[in-house]
Amino acid sequence: MQRMTEDKAAAKMLLEMRGVCKAFDGAAALDDAGLRIDAGEVHAVIGQNGAGKSTLIKILTGVHRKDAGEVLFDGRPVAFASPHEAQQNGVATIYQELNLIPLRSVAENICLGREPKRWGMIDTAAMKKKARAALERLGVDFDVSAPLETFGSASRQLVAIARAVSLEAKLVVMDEPTSSLDAREAEFLFGAIRGLKNDGASVLYITHFLDELHKVCDSVTVMRDGKRVRSLAVRDADKLELVADMLGRDVEEVRRAGMTGFGESENASGNGRELLSVRGLQSKPRIKNVGFTVREKEIVGLGGLLGAGRSETARAIFAADKIESGDISLSGEGPAGNPRDAILKGMGYLTEDRKVDGIIPDMSVRENITLALLPKLAKGWRIDRRREKEIADDFVRQLGIKLTDTEQPIRQLSGGNQQKALLAKWFAVRPKVLLLDEPTRGVDVGAKREIQVFIRRFADEGNGVLMISSEFEELAEGADRVVVMHEGESVGEMQNPGITEESLVGAVAGGAAK
Repeated sequence: MQRMTEDKAAAKMLLEMRGVCKAFDGAAALDDAGLRIDAGEVHAVIGQNGAGKSTLIKILTGVHRKDAGEVLFDGRPVAFASPHEAQQNGVATIYQELNLIPLRSVAENICLGREPKRWGMIDTAAMKKKARAALERLGVDFDVSAPLETFGSASRQLVAIARAVSLEAKLVVMDEPTSSLDAREAEFLFGAIRGLKNDGASVLYITHFLDELHKVCDSVTVMRDGKRVRSLAVRDADKLELVADMLGRDVEEVRRAGMTGFGESENASGNGRELLSVRGLQSKPRIKNVGFTVREKEIVGLGGLLGAGRSETARAIFAADKIESGDISLSGEGPAGNPRDAILKGMGYLTEDRKVDGIIPDMSVRENITLALLPKLAKGWRIDRRREKEIADDFVRQLGIKLTDTEQPIRQLSGGNQQKALLAKWFAVRPKVLLLDEPTRGVDVGAKREIQVFIRRFADEGNGVLMISSEFEELAEGADRVVVMHEGESVGEMQNPGITEESLVGAVAGGAAK
């Protein structure tokens, strides 16, 4: 800590927030919070959902007004009235929920509000040139004339980052920028961040992925319950200690529990009854030849790079996509004809993007939790509302979902609590096999561990889980077996105990090299 203090003293401060307080309806979101970022520094802010990270950013960028405290930017006190004013003064923000326009082109999204003009008209050629230059700084080459809606979520994230890069800001705020990126795309991002740093700009980097700290960050601030716990240089940061700081627990307690919440498997032998069998699966345009099994009390992971066909495999098994050929057997029965049939056969499917394919935002938590269970709750043309509420309340208690009331719109919940509600939806139908696509993406470390505990408990009760994850640590610690995929094919399988992050990275890289 002393070394960081000495380094800071020699550096030029760009941003300092001190003694910042903010309350909503009498509840404190920030309590004497603080942050310091120097010119040319990449500074991470970490903490659980509700720790105050987002509120701190929104005060900095003019979304909220602070109740107390001081904000100094580039040597002067500031209180930006809006994000636009913050942007005009050198603060660019990339929010986790991308504020892009799908029907507009890539170039239009990158230059939105700052389109180059000629003779009073938008200079399309200059705009495309400007967009290409921004993308080149990320090491990617898109067709900037194409509508953004034709690109996947990872590419859209890169467009949002390119837009912020093109602003030439003094401070770029990035909220979970790698949440939709695979390892290769994340490296493009890290290269762009290093370029910003070399140009003298600073980056405020919010992430739930602690492994990213050592890859790109200089320093880190830990927040908990609206307060700054501590700030330190990344070179002095121990991952276990950071997790303990975020959770407010003892380091030894976290060490005994492990870095994930999966714990020890009850099916180390792999001798359980076969629940799901997939052989020679083909589904256009991406799935070419996939095969594996899932047994009772077993978590089987699907590992691979973005584009390997993991999500498409899950969709085909759940009958959300058409199967061209191959054999799928669920507890000895044939493949499902459609998603409703898949549910009736004892299958559940947690999709990758909870915002697009998971929650129904304006419906209540109760309605979201019981959605897949409605056929069993129907009495003629009416739904048994009393039973529906009992079920929702029960799962809220079991999973520790934090909310005001089950009648609250689910969009008002944090990402981790939305994810728990979606898990509750599938637990409620009592499936034998649960397909989980990125079950802990975009949730904080506390919620992540809780979700992992629930997944392991579900498997230990005699069920099977197929888990897709881009986090090698999650697969290495959580899966009993990992099926490695590459370009629509299953190219290998690894067995626990014995799977490590390093061996898994090697297997995935080896598959990509084939």
